[in-house]
Amino acid sequence: MNKTFVYKEINNTDIQAELFPVEQENAPIIVYIHGGGLIWGTRNDINQEQVKLYNDHGYHVLSIAYRLAPETKLPEIISDIQDALSWVKEELPKHLDYNTNKVIVVGNSAGGYLALMTGTFALKPTAIISFYGYGNILGDWYSTPSTHFNKMPKVNEALAKQLIRPNQVAEAPITARYAIYLYCRQQGVWLDYVTDPTETTKEDLLAFCPVNQVDADYPPTLLLHGDADEDVPYEESVQMLEALKHNEVKSNLITIPNGKHQFDENMNDDVVKSSFEEIFDFLKEI
Repeated sequence: MNKTFVYKEINNTDIQAELFPVEQENAPIIVYIHGGGLIWGTRNDINQEQVKLYNDHGYHVLSIAYRLAPETKLPEIISDIQDALSWVKEELPKHLDYNTNKVIVVGNSAGGYLALMTGTFALKPTAIISFYGYGNILGDWYSTPSTHFNKMPKVNEALAKQLIRPNQVAEAPITARYAIYLYCRQQGVWLDYVTDPTETTKEDLLAFCPVNQVDADYPPTLLLHGDADEDVPYEESVQMLEALKHNEVKSNLITIPNGKHQFDENMNDDVVKSSFEEIFDFLKEI
């Protein structure tokens, strides 16, 4: 039976995590980070078919929330993920018998980016699984207007700003926030919304680009990406793999032929089923 925890309290905001446990003792744990462009998402956004699959393979699953942009800027978002991993190490053992040497971080899209960032932390996970994540927040794909998103109904700045809340928020549904992201991608201003451009330089932001921070101590990493992704370019995972291989980090990239963004939502697809088997095979070797 799942259980809800508050892993962090800050600025009158409770940041929660949802635990989906298994019964066996000393089981490994997956810490799941949701996507949403860092702008929307909740701890309950995790695909329940995937939760069952992880559980069936003997993994606890802990799906975490984090404060969202633009009310919260990137350094604070990153600090939430760091604090979540610290909580998993220091506090969760009081509530759950799990293998503290097998903490796997999994994320998709922006959650995949945050998962890749965990490899740069002092307290690192045992391994990282990134579904269509990105290693470079300074790429042209985020800083220039997107052809793909400009095919969608135009969002004006007034509407985007109207959806921003006066206080920090740790969870929000896509229906309440997607217009902010759509505006950012149509205008190429995502970075201006998730960071403070008046206080942050390009050099500062390199610290938040995992592709530039990989070293020999980076955890084993498996990347999954569709080569027809119109949101996060497939090249982001290709470049991340190159950085990992250059530093001799155990790593691999599973390419989904003609795969779009969120390809893994179709759990009945044979290619998706096969990719999850590859995930479990990868984790067996960790």
